[in-house]
Amino acid sequence: MRDRFVAVTEALLEEDPRVTLVLADIAVDRFARARHRMPDRIVNVGIREQLLLGVAAGLALEGHRPVVHSYAPFLVERPFEQVKLDLGHQDAGAVLVSVGASFDASSEGRTHQAPGDVALLDTLEGWTVHVPGHADEVERQLRRAVAGDGRVYVRLSAQQNGAARAAEHDGFTVVRRGRRATVVAVGPMLDPVLAATGDLDVTVLYAATVRPFDHGTLMATLTAPAVVLVEPYLAGTSAAEVATALLHVPHQLLSLGVGRVELRRYGSPADHARAHGLDAAGLRASIGAFVDRAAA
Repeated sequence: MRDRFVAVTEALLEEDPRVTLVLADIAVDRFARARHRMPDRIVNVGIREQLLLGVAAGLALEGHRPVVHSYAPFLVERPFEQVKLDLGHQDAGAVLVSVGASFDASSEGRTHQAPGDVALLDTLEGWTVHVPGHADEVERQLRRAVAGDGRVYVRLSAQQNGAARAAEHDGFTVVRRGRRATVVAVGPMLDPVLAATGDLDVTVLYAATVRPFDHGTLMATLTAPAVVLVEPYLAGTSAAEVATALLHVPHQLLSLGVGRVELRRYGSPADHARAHGLDAAGLRASIGAFVDRAAA
């Protein structure tokens, strides 16, 4: 996903004179060729994450379309005041593209982990949030984001699905239909969900865009009042969206994702996924038990 982001951003810098890339030392080497050709279109502020967002907002107010890139905790958490004020309060648009996801950089320790990034952005208005599950989806989402003028967050991950599934629009994709429950798999969680539910009679919806949340497709495809939400970040981040979509439908919801208990051992990303029950075996156990209870 990150390689595709770099390639598409380089192309967009060539194609659209509004586009300016803003970095804070992270990934500067990846854009060395573009910096040589367009030194005035790539700004490196150094290890100053608050300035990263402040510069992006200033560029947006002057008519540029800033693309801002870093690890999720350095892009959303550390400069959150600037995200809230410089972008949000001033109604300035930018495209924030993160890497690291929840625990891709597990070997770097807790400083590089941000499972609460989407939940934090949820405290602000007006954000579109893309969680691609494949590099092809990254390209489509990034090009649409840059063509607009709003505030967009694109959450890249080292984990990806075997094939692109998202439609050209931002709504959910119906991957499979079933009768006993509906499972909403977000971004790179789709393949583990499909592996976990292969023998279960459930509908599987794929969400590569979570804000706005596709209330209509969830409601239209619901065949039983049991919903499982599988997110690659903080468990329950979109629970309120499910509740809103099914406001007039009595239902049961199981929210799966990264737990709130911090894992202090470094481990690998696979170790973290397994510890949070987000591997295929953990998902099968949780979803299977929920579906059985809901039908009882």
